[in-house]
Amino acid sequence: MKRTQRLILTAIVAGLVVLIGAYPLWSPLFINDVIDESFPNLSATQRDQLRQMPQEKQDVLVAMAQDNVEMANETALSVLATDTPMAEDMPTDEPSVLYMGTFGGFDAIHRGEGNATIYQLADGARVLRLENFATSNGPDLHVLLIANVPTGIADPVQEGYVDLGKLKGNIGNQNYDIPSEVNLEDYKAVVIYCVPFRVNFTVAELE
Repeated sequence: MKRTQRLILTAIVAGLVVLIGAYPLWSPLFINDVIDESFPNLSATQRDQLRQMPQEKQDVLVAMAQDNVEMANETALSVLATDTPMAEDMPTDEPSVLYMGTFGGFDAIHRGEGNATIYQLADGARVLRLENFATSNGPDLHVLLIANVPTGIADPVQEGYVDLGKLKGNIGNQNYDIPSEVNLEDYKAVVIYCVPFRVNFTVAELE
C-alpha cells in the first residue's frame, strides 16, 4: 500500500513539474492581455469624443486604422467635426424629373440617407438635387455621377465619371449643375466619394 502511495505521490509531483515547466504555453488561456491604445493623432478631447460615439462607429474607425492609419485619422477628425447643413431652394422654372434614387450605406460611418433626383429645367439645363440628405462628414467629399453601382466602400468607380464638385454640406437640401455635354444614359448612380482615399461614403442608384 505504501508503495502504491509513493507511486501516486511521485506521479503527482511529476505532473506538477510538467505543468510548471509548460506554464508559458498554457498560461495565456487564463490571462487577458488588456490594451487601450490611443487613436492616432487625436487630442485628448477628441479621443474622449470618439469614445462617446456609438460603438459600431468606433469599431469601423478602429478597423480602418488597421489598414490605413491616415485615412482612419482623417475620417475620425471629419466625423468629429461640426456638421455642415445646407438649405438650397428647389429651382422654380417648372422642372421635370429625369432620374431619381435613394441613398444607402455600407457601414456605420460610410452611409447616407435622402434622395438624389436629376431634374431638367424649362431652359433645358439639368440639375442634381439632394433632398432630405444626410451623411457622415469625411475628408474632401465630392459628388460624382458614375457608370457603376458600388457595393462596398472600396469598390472602384469606373473611368469616365463626372465630378459635380465638392459636397457643399453633409446635411440638407442642395443643388449641383450637370454639364450640358453629359449623356445621362451613361450613368447609373450618384456617389459621395472621398477623393484622397478613394472611398465611397454613400451611393444612390438612379432609375
